[in-house]
Amino acid sequence: MDNQNTQSGGKGVGGGGAALHVVVFPWLAMGHIIPFFHLSTLIAQKGHTVSFVSTPRNLSRLPRIPFHLSSLINLVSLPLPRLPNLPNDAESSTDVPFHKQQLLKTAFDMLQPPLTAFLESSRPDWVIYDYTPHWLPATAARLGVSRAFFCCFNAACMSYIGPPSVLISGQDGRTKAEDFTVVPKWVPLESDMAYRLHEIAKWVEISSGDESITPDTVRFGVAIEESDVVFIRSSEELEPEWLNLMRQLYREVKVKPVVPVGFLPPNIEEEASEFDETWGGIKEWLDKQRVNSVVYVALGTEATLSQEELTELALGLELSGVPFFWVLRNPPESTQSVSEMLPPGFVERVKGRGVVHLGWAPQVRILSHDSVGGFLTHCGWNSMIEGLVFGRVLMFFPMVNDQGLNARLGNGKGLGVEIPRNERDGSFAGDSVAELVRLAMVDDSGESLRTRAKEMRDLFGDRNKNSRMVDEFLCFLEENRPPRFTT
Repeated sequence: MDNQNTQSGGKGVGGGGAALHVVVFPWLAMGHIIPFFHLSTLIAQKGHTVSFVSTPRNLSRLPRIPFHLSSLINLVSLPLPRLPNLPNDAESSTDVPFHKQQLLKTAFDMLQPPLTAFLESSRPDWVIYDYTPHWLPATAARLGVSRAFFCCFNAACMSYIGPPSVLISGQDGRTKAEDFTVVPKWVPLESDMAYRLHEIAKWVEISSGDESITPDTVRFGVAIEESDVVFIRSSEELEPEWLNLMRQLYREVKVKPVVPVGFLPPNIEEEASEFDETWGGIKEWLDKQRVNSVVYVALGTEATLSQEELTELALGLELSGVPFFWVLRNPPESTQSVSEMLPPGFVERVKGRGVVHLGWAPQVRILSHDSVGGFLTHCGWNSMIEGLVFGRVLMFFPMVNDQGLNARLGNGKGLGVEIPRNERDGSFAGDSVAELVRLAMVDDSGESLRTRAKEMRDLFGDRNKNSRMVDEFLCFLEENRPPRFTT
């Protein structure tokens, strides 16, 4: 265990009492690690000490800690145990193919002993955890540490997942992929909140493969049931009906506070400075494009496109005639470069109008650029928020995990439009991609979409609104601290 920064005490600015010590423990996925890190900086800004716990490689991927907070944010490094079928450098979902996600959870669960030892030695006031460590709440309770589940998902998604008793017992009857394509019985709202078959089939397949691995449903159920509070990355203004339903579903165990923390809008300056050289070349190209003319295309790191999907998407972008910036990465453990999978001559044909960027790209900086008007996204909640913060029109292309549910919420709230696909196998045609991109970006019939996207900037990107929600979150931490330890 390696504590990379020193801890610091002091008075909490917001609560008037002694400063809190908060331990933060995210799941091994960048879409979780980054929101947990943003939350940590907000806690530290109030004068509280944060111990941010993760693995060495994931800690190295974090944005730089702001200098004025460096004495308050303590990076605690726990080496990830090595398993035979995981690559040696695999420490996040980015580093492994989708079918090995459950194996990564096995390695993650093996962090229980060192994390327990850290909690025993440091005795924090709070531990804020993700949905994955089902073993953590009981350990924290034994040590007298208050427990908060920070949910990186939205309330619609959590309502669909269900009440804790159903999740823990497995008695909801959903065993086959088809079972997840209907609105659950506990959702009384008029809604299409359900998966398409192609969005859930892979998850059902890998999650039912090894009975020795704790199911995700149980992890969610325990995270909720054994917490003192559920913090969620959303707002009453966006989804009041789903937050209300969530609270009703969680009343079965006890009156469980569900506290929205806002959207945690990204800070452009937090993007790692070592990538400034990468950004320089990208910015030079974006600077040459017209305002709101470019569609940014990025489909996340956890699922990969098949050869057919990559081909149709490429042809759709080409046929659209719209300028685009497309970020692609080589799939983990793949022997073929993704650039070799593009249609022959594609890069040459779109040269000047379109860019195919291989590898990491500074997404927040790109989305913040004035020339970008739209975002073709896999619908990870983190990415959707980043697009809406800057008022970009979203084009939904969900693939795995919570992405299909996020697309349903986005459709219902008018946050964007979805690329038409076959509901069973997810197939689609390049023509439909081209048509949808043009609708979102240039056609007169899409003007209302573009107006709506700009309106969303006032909700997702308004720092005053988000700050008020963060203040309520911090007040909860300060007012519900556990009694001071006497031993």
